[in-house]
Amino acid sequence: MGISDLTVMRAIREKLKFHEQRQTVLADNVANASTPGFRGRDLKAPDFFRVAAAGNPPAGVAPAVTNAAHLPGRVSTAKAFKDEAVAGYEVTPDGNAVVLEEQMMKISQNQMDFQMATSLYQRSVGLLKTAIGKR
Repeated sequence: MGISDLTVMRAIREKLKFHEQRQTVLADNVANASTPGFRGRDLKAPDFFRVAAAGNPPAGVAPAVTNAAHLPGRVSTAKAFKDEAVAGYEVTPDGNAVVLEEQMMKISQNQMDFQMATSLYQRSVGLLKTAIGKR
């Protein structure tokens, strides 16, 4: 059994992927803050531990292996999480509904959640190393 087979490690990895993709969506919102008619988006967070416990991570795109000599490659989880339309409180006359203050708060919260998950992952690996006597 590899480290990646552990339920907790799989859940933390999925959480890190979610925060990575959410950062991209939030950055897109900020980049289009002055685009007429643009509506902000966000990602709906899945229940990471249920996903990991079920052993069915969100489906991704895998490269096709057409020759036995090909390497299997890595599965891409691009767009593995659901987009969620966000109704802003303010809408400008040109139809833009992105409030920069809200987006910056979401970005900083996302960054803190990502750092927490990273720290948890590092500590889990440290505990496993201690358990097998690698320290």
